[in-house]
Amino acid sequence: MPIWKRNLIVCWFGMFVSGVGMSMLAPVLPLYIQHLGVADTGKIAQLSGFAFGITFIISAIFSPIWGLAADKFGRKPMLLRASLGMAIVIGCMGFATNVYILIGLRLLQGVITGYATACTTLIATQTDKEHTGYALGLLSTASIAGSLLGPSIGGFIEEGFGLRNVFFITGGLLLVAFITTLLFVKENFTREDKKLLNLKEVWKLLPEKSLTITMFITFFVLTVALYSVEPVLTVYITHLSHNSTHVALIAGLTFSASGLANIVAAPRLGKLSDRIGVHKVMLVSLLAAGIIFIPQAFVSNPWELMGLRFMLGLTAAGLTPSVNVLIKKITPAHLTGRVFGFAMSAGYLGVFGGAILGGQVAAWFGVQYVFLITGLLLLINAAWVYVNVYTKLNKKEKLMM
Repeated sequence: MPIWKRNLIVCWFGMFVSGVGMSMLAPVLPLYIQHLGVADTGKIAQLSGFAFGITFIISAIFSPIWGLAADKFGRKPMLLRASLGMAIVIGCMGFATNVYILIGLRLLQGVITGYATACTTLIATQTDKEHTGYALGLLSTASIAGSLLGPSIGGFIEEGFGLRNVFFITGGLLLVAFITTLLFVKENFTREDKKLLNLKEVWKLLPEKSLTITMFITFFVLTVALYSVEPVLTVYITHLSHNSTHVALIAGLTFSASGLANIVAAPRLGKLSDRIGVHKVMLVSLLAAGIIFIPQAFVSNPWELMGLRFMLGLTAAGLTPSVNVLIKKITPAHLTGRVFGFAMSAGYLGVFGGAILGGQVAAWFGVQYVFLITGLLLLINAAWVYVNVYTKLNKKEKLMM
């Protein structure tokens, strides 16, 4: 088996488990906080939101730092650091004796994250050119599927094994990711003892500044879109199913539909982008995702919503790999880790921003408007991508013919 394929398999497993570890607390946090002695319902909701969001905010700050470290010391050391660190920290959450220890550990989890940044950089730099789109497409399914399926997995573990075992089992899976990374990931990395560049110097060295900013914003908008419905989806399904006793199960299946579609479609769209051009796949995916969001506001039952969420997953599968492939193409090799670090920061901020947007829009205008506003946001981003990315890269293709 080629080294890049073996690296891809190991990184896929690690990123999936890492994504689960970041998001699996969503359904169990209120229960765990109540278990730790908080009785007031309002305070439970407040502390749950803070404990969930703090990890993503801190991750957004530290992701570029770990990207810089990956460029300087190699990507494999960063994979080992992040997987072992998260295994220990998430495992320790199961031993928390009060809510403030839990919040402190969630904050620490945000500090030591960086597995996804190192994985993306490793695969982007160690995979041959003709397979880059496919590899990054397949890799993107791990993070997205882990994040989207994490709440369902967390709820399943809690139901079958108890609250504290959610943390122990997830920590154990991350420990497996650490061991497989240690044994099987190979990296050809030569350390260059160069002066560390500050942010201003890095910016000067980027040849395609406008395209880079567009990619950061597109990744931010994508994650906002994926997570804007997360706080309100269960409420919406309760309304659609007329207070059925199976709301939790239906909500879990609806969450999972997007992740499953992403796993199916991302490698294929990655291969397609290698053939016809990443900018074409990106534009069509953005337009399709924006359009598919709108009818979700008008469904009459949960099964229609589930079908549309599956279709959304198929279209969204063309976005993350497209962003990563284009960033890799326009970024000098020695800056790849830092630039991917900033891209991941945009993604983490998008997760937090999406959750805030969904909750606030639903509170002020109603749940249906979450889908309408998110769809409009994607369509506006598609228009910007058409002007800033599609037309420019199409002109370059024609000049090269």
